[in-house]
This record gives sequence, C-alpha cells and structure tokens, in this order.
Amino acid sequence: MSVANLIITRGISTSCARYGKRNFRKFTLINKRGTRIFKKMQAEDPDPRYPIDKRGVRDVGYMDGKKFVEIPEMIPELIVPNLEGFKLKPYVTYKVTEVKNEVFTAEDLFYSVYANKIREDYNKGKLGPNGEPLEPSPEELLTPKEARELASKPGNDIFTAPPKPAGTIMPQDPR
Repeated sequence: MSVANLIITRGISTSCARYGKRNFRKFTLINKRGTRIFKKMQAEDPDPRYPIDKRGVRDVGYMDGKKFVEIPEMIPELIVPNLEGFKLKPYVTYKVTEVKNEVFTAEDLFYSVYANKIREDYNKGKLGPNGEPLEPSPEELLTPKEARELASKPGNDIFTAPPKPAGTIMPQDPR
C-alpha cells in the first residue's frame, strides 16, 4: 500500500442533500422545453402556471374563452418610404459630432405654430374686441376632438414650416 500518495483534504460539496434528485419545479417550461405531450397540452388548453413566452411579440387580439379575437387596430402597420434614388447611406458614422437639442417647451410650440398668425392679424387689424380672429384659418376652426383626430393620424407632422437654424425658434422673438 502506498501511503506517500495519500493526501487528506477537506472538500465542500455544492450539491443539495437530495443526492442528484432534481426539483423540476424550479425550471420554467417555456415554449421549447418540456415533452411533446406537455407541448400538445399547452397548445390545446394552456396551464396558467406555465405562461407562454412570446419573446417580446405583442398579441394582436385577445382570447374570448377558447376563441382568439383579432383586433385590426392592434396589428402593426409599417409605413416604409420609397428610397429609390436616395443618395444617403443607411448608417451613421461614429465620427459625427453629438447633436445637443434644447428642451422644446409649450411656449416654444406656441411661438412656432401660432405666433406669426396672431402677429399678422394684430398688425392688419383682423382681431375682434375679445382678441379672436375675424378671419380664422382652417386650423383655428377645428374643435378639440377634430384636432386630436388629425394629430393622431399616421404620418402626420405638426411642423410643416421649413426648419430654422438650431437654437432659434422665431427671428423676432417677442419675449
């Protein structure tokens, strides 16, 4: 017997006291895990204890009992412009300097959208005694409900005026 090779060391066991028996309740049984029978049962009648992992995809409807009801408004609509003849590349180089934009406040919105029309009406004397316009523009005739519907349409852009240099809202800011 060779006693020279015997080294006594103290070992720490990291396994549980169940000696290899596994607690499978710890493991989530999502989509691809589980047996073929489990997957078939989940497809027919999903068990609420095991949620179906959708991997970030949102539902386009809801379940009404065992029937799926699809809602057309929940289906994503991709609006892609036609880029034929477009000269820019579809990436931004890392050499571009960082653009710092100022905070766009409600006051800035007022000056960019309404101030010119109000100034023109005041200079031409087209305001009533209470300050309302005598010849309102089509935007001023909209009710709040109509304005919200127009603003919520896809592809709507509030700012139709040409862009001004960075940091300026109006050339003659009356503030």
